[in-house]
Amino acid sequence: MKIAMYGATGNAGSRILTELLQRRHEVTAVVRDPAKVPAQDGLKVVAGDVHSAAGVAEKIAGADVVVSAYGPPHTDTDQLLGVTENFLAAVKAAGVRRFVFVGGAGSLEVAPGVTLLASGHLPEAWIAIATSHAKAQDLAKASDVNWTVFSPAAFFEPGERTGKFRLGGDQLIVDSAGKSWISMEDYAIALVDELETPKYERARFTAGY
Repeated sequence: MKIAMYGATGNAGSRILTELLQRRHEVTAVVRDPAKVPAQDGLKVVAGDVHSAAGVAEKIAGADVVVSAYGPPHTDTDQLLGVTENFLAAVKAAGVRRFVFVGGAGSLEVAPGVTLLASGHLPEAWIAIATSHAKAQDLAKASDVNWTVFSPAAFFEPGERTGKFRLGGDQLIVDSAGKSWISMEDYAIALVDELETPKYERARFTAGY
């Protein structure tokens, strides 16, 4: 599969990139500084950014899927909205079949009709980015693009690649101790699994232990 990827140098993105290459997909990583991405088999690195729909469309032409692990600056998380609009417009203009992007856990339900964001249990420091992710998901829902949002569990950190996790839809996944967590390595497995065997087109899904 031919994948155009954004955010490949970030914490989650670098692990998604590794998983894609291990499974021998052809990846074009679009980054601001190509020198930051080591040469690897199956990987093409090109310079580019997310600030223009036309610019994104040019970089993703010919791809089967666009994967975005873009993360906005902490000082202005709503930059995610303009970037999401650019991706949606670019995917449509370039005729790319599918757009998959890393979402947030804040819009997952902790009870019927009650999101983590609305529950009052989300730490103050996470509210802005959680709100921006929820808005970005709404933009995707309103589009006619074949989108998928993949929300991680509440705690999403570097860890082990175990291959053992559970998938869900709009509900937060918690373990027997009530903890919601997933390693970035296992998240990457689940994302690439979804690319290879689609189950959540025009939908959101999540993963956790």
